[in-house]
Amino acid sequence: MSPVYIARVKEVAARSIGGEMMIMSARDSMLFSLNETATAIWQAADGATPLAEIVQRSVCARFEVDAATALRDAEELVEGLAQHGILKVSNLPIEETP
Repeated sequence: MSPVYIARVKEVAARSIGGEMMIMSARDSMLFSLNETATAIWQAADGATPLAEIVQRSVCARFEVDAATALRDAEELVEGLAQHGILKVSNLPIEETP
């Protein structure tokens, strides 16, 4: 299986409020409230770090969850956020554009 890379999309409004990350999609004006685990993935989505490494470092290291379960849940989260234009997903590192 090839690595998956994720990057935050710049066309969103994101704010941390009371420990939750609130994100509004510019594409469809949907508002998302990310829990602590999803926030950790969102914040680590730099386009250069594989999702599996993000999960290991930002989820498994902080929460009591096995790597396989955490990665499966992260892949579902990423897929949903990508469908709403919140994250970019690629099988190659994602370079930031100015």
